[in-house]
Amino acid sequence: MPVDLDLAHTRLLFGEWLRRGKRRAEARGQLHAACQVFESCGAVPFAERARAELLATGKQVRKRAVPSGNDLTPQERHVAILAAGGHTNAEIAERIFITVSTVEFHLNKVFRKLGISSRRQIATRIGNR
Repeated sequence: MPVDLDLAHTRLLFGEWLRRGKRRAEARGQLHAACQVFESCGAVPFAERARAELLATGKQVRKRAVPSGNDLTPQERHVAILAAGGHTNAEIAERIFITVSTVEFHLNKVFRKLGISSRRQIATRIGNR
């Protein structure tokens, strides 16, 4: 698996280089192959980067079949549970040994992924997951 990701990353970089060199048709093949590997391995940020490059070449790109935006990472879930339990950002940071700004970062991602705008809504959204 790591070899696949290394090859896909190399293809992504090469595809970006080709596209910037106005060799769009050649870039599409490299970027498409990289995008497929990243999607199959769950490397969402790299898949999005490859997808953006493909769009820049003028190719129509399909959206991911599996929506991954609503899946909380274990750290995000932990922060969300503590926030839903009434803990302040400072208390959460102290409890799990991270900075307050990191807690804020995770909570912003939780709000975006769950489609909420308040800490009070967290409990109802993660309670049924």
